[in-house]
Amino acid sequence: MKFPAFLLALSAALLLPLAAAHATVRTEGGLTESKVGASETYRLNVPTEKDISTTEIRLVVPAGVSISRFQVTPGFTRTVRKNADGLVTEVVWKGRVAPMEYARFFFQARNPAAPGELAWKVYQTYSDGSVVAWDDTDPASSPASKTTLK
Repeated sequence: MKFPAFLLALSAALLLPLAAAHATVRTEGGLTESKVGASETYRLNVPTEKDISTTEIRLVVPAGVSISRFQVTPGFTRTVRKNADGLVTEVVWKGRVAPMEYARFFFQARNPAAPGELAWKVYQTYSDGSVVAWDDTDPASSPASKTTLK
């Protein structure tokens, strides 16, 4: 059966928001690629996908990424965990993202010196205490966001 082109386009347009609704890390320009060793501004985009508020977002920083600073995000408090070398390994933002809203968190970092793929693991906590793990434990339903370094 052949579908008219406009129906295929409409179907794709309706599915696109669902595919893009997960917690994602992209470059400031929205890209999923960056250069090895480059200083980059990244943005973590976290939509609330339930009928209750998101109250906490935890980002596990990929090995080799060196975060240098964060943009202030009004309404959120931020804590960081560092390793013995003083590198940020985890960031937690606490605040409120209501249903049908999203929040963006910007940070500056230096990429690792070797090409490869960065997997950004994000854990989204809701007001009922449930946690959605965007960490590839189930890549089909809760994928980790990835950045390719070239």
